[in-house]
Amino acid sequence: MKRVNIAEFGGPEVLQLIDAEEPHAGPGRIRIAVRAAGVNPVDWRIREGQKLGAHPTTLPTGIGLDAAGVVDEIGDGVEGVAIGDHVFGEGLSTYAEYAVLTAWARMPAGLSFEEAAGYPSVTETALRVIAQTGVQPGQTLLVSGASGGVGSAVLQIARERGITVIGIAGAANQDYLRSLGALATTYGEGWVERVRSLGRVDGALDLSGSGVIRELVELTGDPEKVISIADLGAPDLGVRFSGVAGSVPDALAEAVDLISRGKLRIPVEKSYALADAASAHIDSQAGHTRGRRVIVI
Repeated sequence: MKRVNIAEFGGPEVLQLIDAEEPHAGPGRIRIAVRAAGVNPVDWRIREGQKLGAHPTTLPTGIGLDAAGVVDEIGDGVEGVAIGDHVFGEGLSTYAEYAVLTAWARMPAGLSFEEAAGYPSVTETALRVIAQTGVQPGQTLLVSGASGGVGSAVLQIARERGITVIGIAGAANQDYLRSLGALATTYGEGWVERVRSLGRVDGALDLSGSGVIRELVELTGDPEKVISIADLGAPDLGVRFSGVAGSVPDALAEAVDLISRGKLRIPVEKSYALADAASAHIDSQAGHTRGRRVIVI
């Protein structure tokens, strides 16, 4: 089978499309014929060799965590899923024609493989960081990097829970943030004052690593009310870096519920062929994403 592989840490050029042995589903796992794989910032952080405690890496290795596809192999002890089911979830080395999933759910009706591949890690991360801020219904959550995949999920989930959301993103994405129910503003000179003019901030999320941690602490008045998933230096300022996933099966179940009720929809900004994984990483690292990027197999 074809798989994107890395034999050394580095830039996008280290991603290589190779012929690899097919993986097989061990106990408690399923294998899918991958139809699409989500592209997440954690993927290129792993590729660069960043020290991420939740994702220890031994080279050579495949890459990718999220996927959607068709079940074609079921491991011992697995119930509630059948060969031929359409599922989405998290696994290992998902930039490939076949991948083993460690957590999964049936795809909601009406969702394409391409769309479904963009939800697993994004939804789990959004649910986790909203909870970690401690922001409650009736309060206000500030989101930096609000137009990307996690930001898109955070805005919708928070609004569904009765939380007011202020989203910060580039000028081109202001209408997109408003379409998701957020109060929107841009970066650039005076952005802290613009946020203050929109209301009190009870918690804040740094989703893009834009060097705004100090300002987020200033706006909330307390570093414990700020969570980052993108700035590894956040703990130096007393801010928690959230990088360890909670319950992915629970997150997938909630994603299915939200999607099925029309409360969560994350657009796919761009799709790439498996051979173009390097381009997907380049675009992901450049930021300014609206929704998700996926690799279609």
